[in-house]
Amino acid sequence: MNKVVLVGCGNVGMSYAYCLINESKVDELVLIDVNKQKALGEAMDLLHASSCSKRKIEIKAGDYADCNNADIVCIAAGRNQEKGESRLDLIDKNIQVFKSIISEINKTGFNGIYLIATNPLDVMTFVTLKLSGFAKGRVIGSGTTLDTARLRYLISKEVDVNPTNIHAYVVGEHGDSEVVPWSSARIGLSNVNNFISVSAQKRIAKQVKSSAYEIINKKGNTAYGIGMCLRNITDAIFNNSNSIFTVSSYHNSLKTCIGMPTIINREGVREVLKLDMTEQEKEEFNASVKIVKEITSKLKF
Repeated sequence: MNKVVLVGCGNVGMSYAYCLINESKVDELVLIDVNKQKALGEAMDLLHASSCSKRKIEIKAGDYADCNNADIVCIAAGRNQEKGESRLDLIDKNIQVFKSIISEINKTGFNGIYLIATNPLDVMTFVTLKLSGFAKGRVIGSGTTLDTARLRYLISKEVDVNPTNIHAYVVGEHGDSEVVPWSSARIGLSNVNNFISVSAQKRIAKQVKSSAYEIINKKGNTAYGIGMCLRNITDAIFNNSNSIFTVSSYHNSLKTCIGMPTIINREGVREVLKLDMTEQEKEEFNASVKIVKEITSKLKF
């Protein structure tokens, strides 16, 4: 039985939950929210939808005791990014939320994998690692997985090639300092420079970075893209597939959590891959790491 407990039934959490009941390897899904009536209502709604699904999945509203035998606890709780706010503006608000959540989960003996979706993503992944006391490979943030998906979509539009044949990544902070290492980007086996000019690369990278702000300004939140990304990470864990995602995890050499291409399997992080970057890309990546590290190094637990 593959069991997921979702903490936080907001837009992101429920988009993830809906993706799970459509097509995933999850057998049991438990919803937890500070608003218990909302969790109950969401569970009922999902149960009705699950009758149209290809496989049976048990769904219920629960409490922290349900984390005891969970394989994955996904935390999507916290304050949302408002218009005009950066992801880093949410730090103080969401650290207090996480202290409450993780202290309750710690009481249950949960020994699975944490999957974090709350912004500022890299900081909250670090906070979870420290508050939980887990091994670093079993605390995973969604990292720049969504940014990478946005990048591949925009490249695919530019060159009219299926996104599955585009091998390009966004690394660093899930935020304004994120980096696209264009020197490593490939379309099939060919370097992206054979398809896209440098000026177009800069335009696409800017679009990737501004996507969240644009969506939030138009509809108030981003949800569907991250829901799919979280589902894909979840299935990579349950399938033991050794798939590569740009998740955020703790790096001993960097002393913080940051998004890098990472092999994921049933144990969580199997291996973080080394990126070959130009000197300029290295400078940009190190600057991104510095932003996150300066914040996490000052946190008090």
